[in-house]
Amino acid sequence: MPKLLMAMDQGTTSSRCVLFDKRLNIVSSAQLEFSQIFPKEGWVEHDALEILQTQMESARQAMAKAGVTGKDIAAIGIANQRETVVVWDKRTGRPISNAIVWQCRRTAEACDELKKAGFAPIAKAKTGLVVDAYFSATKLAWMLENVEGARKLAEEGNALFGTIDSWLIWNMTKGQVHATDYTNASRTMLFNIRELKWDQEILDWLKIPAQMLPEAKPSSHVFGMADLFGTEVPIAGAAGDQQAALFGQCCFTPGEVKNTYGTGCFILMNTGEKAIEPEGGMLTTIAWGLDGKVEYAVEGSVFVAGAAIQWLRDGLSIISQASETDELAQSVENTAGVYMVPAFVGLGAPYWDQYARGIISGITRGANRAHVVRAALESIAYQSYDVIKAMETASGLAAKAIKVDGGASRNNFLMQFQADILGMEVIRADIAESTALGAACLAGLATGVYSSKDEILENRRMAEVFKPKMELEDAERLLAGWKKAVARCLEG
Repeated sequence: MPKLLMAMDQGTTSSRCVLFDKRLNIVSSAQLEFSQIFPKEGWVEHDALEILQTQMESARQAMAKAGVTGKDIAAIGIANQRETVVVWDKRTGRPISNAIVWQCRRTAEACDELKKAGFAPIAKAKTGLVVDAYFSATKLAWMLENVEGARKLAEEGNALFGTIDSWLIWNMTKGQVHATDYTNASRTMLFNIRELKWDQEILDWLKIPAQMLPEAKPSSHVFGMADLFGTEVPIAGAAGDQQAALFGQCCFTPGEVKNTYGTGCFILMNTGEKAIEPEGGMLTTIAWGLDGKVEYAVEGSVFVAGAAIQWLRDGLSIISQASETDELAQSVENTAGVYMVPAFVGLGAPYWDQYARGIISGITRGANRAHVVRAALESIAYQSYDVIKAMETASGLAAKAIKVDGGASRNNFLMQFQADILGMEVIRADIAESTALGAACLAGLATGVYSSKDEILENRRMAEVFKPKMELEDAERLLAGWKKAVARCLEG
């Protein structure tokens, strides 16, 4: 059997392992969920040991399904939930507390204090990020102040910090390698994305000892040798999940965009070797480190995408399952003037109003559930349009096409409407596992399985291309209606 590439896709609710062959076919996969811990309102934690256990067990199961051993694995690539913080005692290998998850809001007040103190411009200039509890920095600072003995352990040099990739690498190499990659480092709000190093001024602001931090390496790089059930296999790729998806979608040239349609939408645009100055609510981040250089991306998010469809099902009970929405939306010619703005948790880029709340507008006696369902699907496309246009403005790059993945990308109506409203092609890959695929490809490049990105492109297959069919004036009329609906939403 030819050598396989293993992708460890460590997500927010589950740990997955996918085995790919060189032609990027999925050979086998396995997935295990793990506990979500909510100690207080707004707090979210994970048990880092359970994450390690489920990730390794998913690898064991995937290998067993394929009937392979460690000798059949050429390299391991890791993709991971970003910003989640683990601190462990390097002498025992045990975490000093539960991991604090990216979703956790416990440091929101600390972020407000940092903004008042003038930290925000420093963070934006050096890290490309806004000061928010979402990122790792204030979570780590909180641990040092609130977990008993944490600061003393850190100052003695016995506490190690890492995002989930670091935690997995350290354990899989039996404590030999304490490292992260540039993409994960760029999401901590501690890393200077232009100088490619941990920023001492920021560490001083947050009172974080530098000796806790992992060594930052390129995303495609042999980090060390993993003990994969008795066989040494190189860990040769690592990237945060959204950057891994950008790579897995082969967005290799400036202006290429990927959109992951999940609960929300994560949209990234490759900006090449240029780190743009973030504006309009966009974030600047590292796309990957490869071939001795770093490429950058601009990132924007839609807060509510698939969650709007979940609300139709669980909140309004007008559908019984998400798969019904495609047929229902296509059963009517239009929304009959109905617009939904699903600002359940406020509106993100380019509006940035955390107090906005959702509305359904334009309802008349002739409106029915099919119109509301269609309006909900269209709202996902409109919100993505707003972010992509803001990206184009911020970067000075025109988007060439949108490469899509995630659950809602399976909805044909939504993908066609997205193409129509953007006036550009929407390209859906035949493999939805873009995140795992990106991690595998990064590992394959570092170990000679692939000679270049071009070779990966030759093996990447697209399932369907949605071309815009709508007349420009019709798209502009619909967008004008969307803008009016958003304006009503912003009025409160």
